[in-house]
Amino acid sequence: MTKTYVSRFTHHVSRITFHVSRFTFLLPILFFILFYFYPLGAIFKLSFAPAGGLDTSALAKLVRNSHYLRVLWFTTWQAAVSTLLTIALALPGAYIFARYDFAGKAAIKAVSTLPFVLPTVVVANAFTALLGPRGLLNGWLMAWFNLPHPPIQLTHTIWIILLAHIFYNYSVALRIISSYWQNLPPDLEHAAKMLGASPAQAFWRVTVPLLKPAIVAASMLVFIFCFTSFGVVLILGGAKFATIEVEIYRQAVNLFNLPVAATLSLIQIGFTFGLMWLYTRTQSNMARPAKLKSSRTLQRTVRTATDRRIVGGNLALMLLMLATPLLALVLRSLWGENGFTLAFYRELFINRRGSLFFVPPAEAVFNSTAIALTTVIFAVVLGSIIVLMLTDARSRRARW
Repeated sequence: MTKTYVSRFTHHVSRITFHVSRFTFLLPILFFILFYFYPLGAIFKLSFAPAGGLDTSALAKLVRNSHYLRVLWFTTWQAAVSTLLTIALALPGAYIFARYDFAGKAAIKAVSTLPFVLPTVVVANAFTALLGPRGLLNGWLMAWFNLPHPPIQLTHTIWIILLAHIFYNYSVALRIISSYWQNLPPDLEHAAKMLGASPAQAFWRVTVPLLKPAIVAASMLVFIFCFTSFGVVLILGGAKFATIEVEIYRQAVNLFNLPVAATLSLIQIGFTFGLMWLYTRTQSNMARPAKLKSSRTLQRTVRTATDRRIVGGNLALMLLMLATPLLALVLRSLWGENGFTLAFYRELFINRRGSLFFVPPAEAVFNSTAIALTTVIFAVVLGSIIVLMLTDARSRRARW
């Protein structure tokens, strides 16, 4: 009798657990329906059926108007140039992190990630504080050489956009390439040198082909970030420059031309999906390189003067690119007309204009933290459920 009750109870618990698990697995699906497929369907409807029937006038307008073709061309070539410059500058840094072991290496590599997670507004203010008409560099040059006008005019030019993109994406390329490079054995490179190849020839004909999966993967990811750039181009580039995302913002907010904005959004989504598919393919190539070795057995300490020049020069370049804009921002916040001051920080707590939109700093920090924590919780929960679903599906296919 007792065994019967126990078996029934176990059966009921298993059924309840089964139904709960099924409901749990529905959560990611509902999330994608509400926050992905529904908005995407609304964009399709607004693009091709704004009045209820089929209407391709917005798409025809994009094709006929050369302005939108220029926007697409600018979006593409600025992303390509930004990617080339970022990879070219990241390769020497990746080399020292892959082949040398020096003091503070882990800390420097961790700190180098900071620019990538900074908000766009902060980065724009940092570059303005360093290179703007009233920035630190122009102020020093005007004072030293008694110049009447700022000698460096980079604001609202393509150059400051490219510099900001390098600032943002340098750490991405550095991490991807150095993580792959540090496990590649240098045997083939050494063999090429023994056979008479110069260091440059050995690098371009042996090392670069071996690094190709990492270079391609880093290039694709950086290109995606630059192709979808919004805040950097909008704030630093001004009205002269517009990527697809900036044009979407201008059409939707300034002109209230929602069908054209929605059609541009579909084009942006199509490009992004295609680029992410290519990036995923390159990532799969990185996952199976030949004959990897432990990075500890391949790295050497800094001993000779040449080693010190190589490591020191690359670290100095990283400091120049990544630290100087942030240091300029800090100095500008502490330096007024009469020297050192904390007046700008005190102004954060004063609502001089009586604005209804004024938010005290403590409340702003609390809001940002609360939103971030809520986002993390939702992302971890939904991501974990999706991982369980995929794992369960693979195990079932394996049993079959």
